[in-house]
Amino acid sequence: MSFQNPKQNKIFQYLDDAKVIAVVGLSDKPEKTSYQIADALKSHGYKLYGVNPKLAGETVNDIPVVARLTDVPETIDIVDIFRRSEFLPAVAEEFLQTNAKVFWAQLGLYSAEAAEVLRSKGRSDIVMDRCIKIELNKRA
Repeated sequence: MSFQNPKQNKIFQYLDDAKVIAVVGLSDKPEKTSYQIADALKSHGYKLYGVNPKLAGETVNDIPVVARLTDVPETIDIVDIFRRSEFLPAVAEEFLQTNAKVFWAQLGLYSAEAAEVLRSKGRSDIVMDRCIKIELNKRA
């Protein structure tokens, strides 16, 4: 089965409905894309959690960091992923252990296997190879 992103209005709906975003692969280095996108999301008023086992227990740019998605203490609306494509199936498996709503792989990231893992469990709110910041800017 091939993967196709949702229509633009559905992507905007995800962004409008979201309050809590978990950033998988958040870096503590300001020059990294994950740090910069998280900063932009914060400025849009989203509540953020970083997910990075190496930084768990720390705070990065006022964002609390946990080791795993399952450690986020509240319902996640969007899981924004900054891990290489080969890691997306594992992130999808962890996503299924939560009640997170939208699986979002950043620009350049894609995995048909991850999409199949999610769809096989009835989770079809999936966005891949799209930058959440660009989508927010389209919305503005």
